[in-house]
Amino acid sequence: MVEGTMMSGRDQEPSHYYVGIDVGTGSVRAALVDQRGLLLAFAEQPIKKWEPQFNHHEQSSEDIWAACCLVTKEVVQGIDAHRIRGLGFDATCSLVVLDKEFHPLPVNHEGDSSRNVIMWLDHRAVSQVHRINETKHRVLQYVGGVMSVEMQAPKLLWLKENLREICWDKAGHFFDLPDFLSWKATGVTARSLCSLVCKWTYSAEKGWDDSFWKMIGLEDLIDDNYSKIGNLVLLPGASLGIGLTPEAARELGLPSGIAVAASLIDAHAGGLGVIGADVRGHGLTCERQPVTSRLAVICGTSSCHMGIDHMVQGHPAFPELQAKATARCQSIYAYLNGHLDLIKKAQPVGFLTVDLHVWPDFHGNRSPLADLTLKGMVTGLTLSQDLDDLAILYLATVQAIAFGTRFIIETMEAAGHSLSTLFLCGGLSKNPLFVQMHADITGMPVVLSQEVESVLVGAAILGACASGDFTSVQPGLLHSLVFSFWKLLSPVKTVSITKQLILQTFCVDFILVNKWECFKKRKQHRFFFSFCK
Repeated sequence: MVEGTMMSGRDQEPSHYYVGIDVGTGSVRAALVDQRGLLLAFAEQPIKKWEPQFNHHEQSSEDIWAACCLVTKEVVQGIDAHRIRGLGFDATCSLVVLDKEFHPLPVNHEGDSSRNVIMWLDHRAVSQVHRINETKHRVLQYVGGVMSVEMQAPKLLWLKENLREICWDKAGHFFDLPDFLSWKATGVTARSLCSLVCKWTYSAEKGWDDSFWKMIGLEDLIDDNYSKIGNLVLLPGASLGIGLTPEAARELGLPSGIAVAASLIDAHAGGLGVIGADVRGHGLTCERQPVTSRLAVICGTSSCHMGIDHMVQGHPAFPELQAKATARCQSIYAYLNGHLDLIKKAQPVGFLTVDLHVWPDFHGNRSPLADLTLKGMVTGLTLSQDLDDLAILYLATVQAIAFGTRFIIETMEAAGHSLSTLFLCGGLSKNPLFVQMHADITGMPVVLSQEVESVLVGAAILGACASGDFTSVQPGLLHSLVFSFWKLLSPVKTVSITKQLILQTFCVDFILVNKWECFKKRKQHRFFFSFCK
């Protein structure tokens, strides 16, 4: 592990501040960041979630906005308001539904209009996404050739087919959650290019494709120049309207009129907060390569994190784990990491899973297969239900997630990308086992920021750009991160680790014959053979 150096400019007194607001799956977070990229204040507030039936996940836009206001007021306490120059939002790719007067509409059979958000992880639109993919329309190339059930078009089609009277016919506006937040702050209905390209099939060069919406049965969205889903599209970081409205300013505790930026998806904000960092002096290959040689991995409360939680909390030894971790004032994962060190003895920790293998697609696979039918699997279970057994299952799950990252990397490289370095941020980047397994299994060095809240830094960078203090996102990004500390973890390259990885991959693929055939049909069989070279 190598520590970075600190530059003298870090000690200068800040003159400007920026607020970043991040809406995740389970909470809203805000941070006050100065022009040096230092996070000066942080606040977090949980938000409500509903699961009225299996695979239906809903939230409330009003509850989310209230949480945004609460945490923002907290982080700006005691700050000279005239020094706050800009505000940026990021959020999950959830779908917000409002009527023509911008009031919430129900996205559920119960008719509860307070629950007007279909969450990003919602899988209700299985039939709809199958039909959309069967069209093989040219816009699918923008989303990897196959659309995920978690994208917006299948969710919109589900609403039309299932909630026509109480929702679809009354709808006036469909927002990606990040764009809803920027509208709420400014009254401007502009959409971010980030959200529309990633989740809505929009093309930066060609715009909307009428034939796609007609083909899938959503031709009514074309009316009035796509006013319901966005006809003013801006680059992330662009300033919206005349800034923060007086009403939103009162609710957020910020000065009226400060700049508000076009938003980003949460993971993209994390990428913005880490990927342009100055890491010179450590001999990394990416020093001499363009920024496209870097892969940002945002380890937040997404499918990977929930996968770990699911495996750990469902184990019979979980109450014992909770009690022992609490007694030591540790998180359950810190305790498990220490327990693995105790039971590994002289062998590498990775060898503890030589007989236990996890296939991690418990909620389908979004990337790189975009196959929602995939299921999870554990093979190698014994009758043991003690804490050792739980710790090893946890390790196997972490390894499985890292294998998934390697699968994504190999798929990207097969498509022409050249990657050499991983940049990790988010909650799981605080877990040394999670980070080291990614380095070992991908064979790439991992760079960590000392400021783990890189997603919030990315959101604040948007606000800095909107303020005019920086001419574009890129200079703001580099300026923000140039003074950061950095840590570097290198992969452990040993014969025993290599043998263990080959064995794990072989066993999982051998047992999952049907999934193996599925991989071959998608020309993904190189995934297995590459591990065995």
